Parts: sequence; structure tokens; C-alpha cells
Amino acid sequence: MNLKGKCIVITGASGGIGKEIAEKAADKGACVVLLARSIDKLETIKLELNSKYGNSAFAYQLDVADPGQIQSVFSEIFAAVGEIDILVNNAGFGLFSHAHEADLQVTKAMFDVNVIGLIGCTQMVLPSMIKRKSGHIINVASQAGKIATPKSSVYSATKFAVLGYSNSLRLELSEHNVYVTTVNPGPIETNFFNIADEQGTYVKSMKRFMLKPDFVAGKVVDAMMTNKREINLPGWMNLGGIFYTLFPRTFEALGQKAFFKK
Repeated sequence: MNLKGKCIVITGASGGIGKEIAEKAADKGACVVLLARSIDKLETIKLELNSKYGNSAFAYQLDVADPGQIQSVFSEIFAAVGEIDILVNNAGFGLFSHAHEADLQVTKAMFDVNVIGLIGCTQMVLPSMIKRKSGHIINVASQAGKIATPKSSVYSATKFAVLGYSNSLRLELSEHNVYVTTVNPGPIETNFFNIADEQGTYVKSMKRFMLKPDFVAGKVVDAMMTNKREINLPGWMNLGGIFYTLFPRTFEALGQKAFFKK
């Protein structure tokens, strides 16, 4: 799909795959709108993109956990750029802990960012997309939304929620020619694990299997404005998810040792 002139809004764009998606989309001629809590980082990225590609890049500070901010910031975006063609809901965080040790405040924060914030941003762009019968919602979920593992109970719950919401939304929007894609990656080599894996044990055991942000971002940008249902990475992990769905007890028995490496 030719992205030239398309307006793409990306949450969690201050680093990781969000930043990489912005760069790859700008390289294809898209107007990119960068959203994150860290406005200093966003401004730096915006200047780099405008200097490198000569495209229109915008940056707005947004905490997706704040519904009031979502409303006001998206109003500013519409006033500045007009219609939004693609929304990439990338903002999210996780924290590995045993279920009985999970802090309820952190649990609420995780749902506020990973689920409620995603829904809030999506609701802001849907009316216009439905009216125009054109648009694309891309929700970054996780393989953790397909395979639940120890010490990921809350994080997995948020990603299962994202997949459920996306699947329902896809059906609702099918008659309006608005696409919904979920991105379900395994572990990615980003600063996500600075918070999620405080002990560093998971990163140490999984480092050789970690995906590169650039690779994941490329797959996401290639799928823009196409009716792709899911992007599952890496392929072998997705096969594990299929096996898990069909034979959950067997999968858990065989994978138990690996699951407890967090």
C-alpha cells in the first residue's frame, strides 16, 4: 500500500518499535503523529524525521492512562492534521510478578495503559473512519495474549483483553471497510524489560530469541492499509500458541521448565 500522504498516529512512539514504525512510515511518505509521555524524546525524534525525510511529523505529550488527556490531545491532532488514516496502539508496559504478590495499584495501571488507554484512543478515531469507510486500527498485543505463563498473570490478562477487543471490533468494522490488525510478538529487544524483568533473569535466558525492533516495525508498516488479521512473530512461537490452544495440558506439561525461567 502506498502510504504517501497518509496520516499515522502512533502511541508509545518515544522508543522501541513505536519509534521504528514512525521512521519506516515517514520513509514511505506518511505524515506521522508521535504520542508518548516523554515529550523531550518525541521532539528529538520529530526533528530527526523532518530533517531526514522532509515529511510532516508532529509530537504530542500523552499519557494514555488519562481519558481527559486522550480527548484533548486527539482534538488537537484533528485540528492540526485533519483525518487520521491509521492508528497504531503501541503504548504498554508489563511487570513480571507472582499473582499473589501483584500490587493492585500496578495492576490497575497496567490495565489503564494496555487496555483502557488503547480503547480510548481507538474510540477517538472510529467515528471518522466509519464515516469515510476507510481506516486501519493496529493494536500491539503479544504472544502473552495467546500463551499465559507464570509471573505474567496480569500482563497476559491485559493482552488477552486486547485480542478479545480487537476480534470483536474487527467484526463490527468489517461492513465499513475499516481494518483491524493485532500484532502478537514474542520478546523484543527494547527497554520494556527494564521494568518488566527487574531481576534480569528472563532477558538472560531469552536474549538469543529476542526480536529486533526494526524487524517487527517493518512487518507492521508492510501491513498498513491491508486487511491483515494478525502479525505473529516469531513463527515458531506462534505455532506454540496454536498447539497450546489445541492441547493445553500437554503444552503446559512440556513447557513448564521453560516457563519458569522468568
